[in-house]
Amino acid sequence: MKRILITAIAMLFTGLLQAQTNDFYDDAPLNELKMSKVVIAGEVANPGEVDFSALKRREVIVKETLLDGENGKFTGAYLYEGYSLYDILNTAILKKKNEAEFPPIIDLFVEVENASGQKVVLSWGELYYPIHRHEIIIAAAVRRIVPSKTKELWPLPVDSKLVVASDLYTERNISNPVKITVRSSKIAFKIDRNIPDMYAPELQFKAGDKLLRTIEEGKLTGDMVSYGAVFYGRGTGIHGTTPFTGVMFKNFTADLYPVSKQNLMTGMVLVSAPDGYRAVFTFSEIFNRNDQAEVLIVPMYGVKTQGAFLLYPAADYFSDRSIRCLNEVRFLQADEL
Repeated sequence: MKRILITAIAMLFTGLLQAQTNDFYDDAPLNELKMSKVVIAGEVANPGEVDFSALKRREVIVKETLLDGENGKFTGAYLYEGYSLYDILNTAILKKKNEAEFPPIIDLFVEVENASGQKVVLSWGELYYPIHRHEIIIAAAVRRIVPSKTKELWPLPVDSKLVVASDLYTERNISNPVKITVRSSKIAFKIDRNIPDMYAPELQFKAGDKLLRTIEEGKLTGDMVSYGAVFYGRGTGIHGTTPFTGVMFKNFTADLYPVSKQNLMTGMVLVSAPDGYRAVFTFSEIFNRNDQAEVLIVPMYGVKTQGAFLLYPAADYFSDRSIRCLNEVRFLQADEL
């Protein structure tokens, strides 16, 4: 009997030791969320319902904060477990409406709608170009990240949720998503990929078709930041390892494109060059990051085929959305794009 008791105590002690890990995010119970059917629609050849059973669950950690007041309103810290939109759309066969005119996929974006009719947007670049993949999920389970001293228990959601882990203000984290629509920009451009020694000495900033500001070569102002870079293209490979030094897009245009709930949810930025090459970004991925991987406007004065301005998105693994000879920035809502 004594031996049995000692064995039982040893097993209990071993179990307690095994329960204590160095992971700060597994100390609270995992709660399953109510899932709804989700369908894929839009510019794909194989629309239909998402088969979640075929997908791997992934985890993200977030500090949810709403755009409320000067610095936002914190609502809770959570670990979410669910299905990455990267995986959900991975087997979608793209059928771009403008493919004949512009084959690159960098003007694609995704509209996510929930059961209440709320919509938010994600650029294709946010899903498939970032250095840190699988940070946008449809959450199927949640656990609190509980402070060790205060033991504060944040309110738990009940329904599935779209979670964008790189957002500072989490206005795109809408509950109960039911539809994912793939779209491409319908804004028309004149395409000419054979402009000799292409150069754009002026950069225009617009809201829709309205011109807000023009800057000329040599006139880019603001605090300069420098990012070390390994500049690698999806098609042509390595371009160089020279750092990029420029001003943060969000700082330079803060007076033109204000942060608002609507802009965080459905605002889009279309950037382009004189040859018709263009890319789309969501407002949030430029103005609402929590990882300091900012989008830079880089002066390239006097550099033919590159200047006078270049766009550098630091969060992207590939260089494809780094627009050389940047000559236009246009802000729109998703339904205008």
